Amino acid sequence: MYIYNITIKVATEIHDSWLEWMHEVHIPAILKTGKFTNHQLLRLREVDESDGPTYALQLFAESKADYNAFKVVHEATFSKQQKASWGEKMLSFSTLMEIVH
Repeated sequence: MYIYNITIKVATEIHDSWLEWMHEVHIPAILKTGKFTNHQLLRLREVDESDGPTYALQLFAESKADYNAFKVVHEATFSKQQKASWGEKMLSFSTLMEIVH
């Protein structure tokens, strides 16, 4: 199992609208690709929020092939949508993690 983790810093002035968009538009669209089986949206605590809160979106993929397919086929489209919707008011970076038992 793989976790595609996207850490996102959100400007205070867009926070409420962005959070609604994440729940109602963005996350459902990502899940609709069929490449992820589950997700978690987490808010980081004990971090500097003077510029706005920080979140982590964790998307769970059954295989590296599912993750790779998402990156190749879908990621650019979702990145463009985010940029068009929020511009520089949100910044993000991503990491891939593997669950080790």
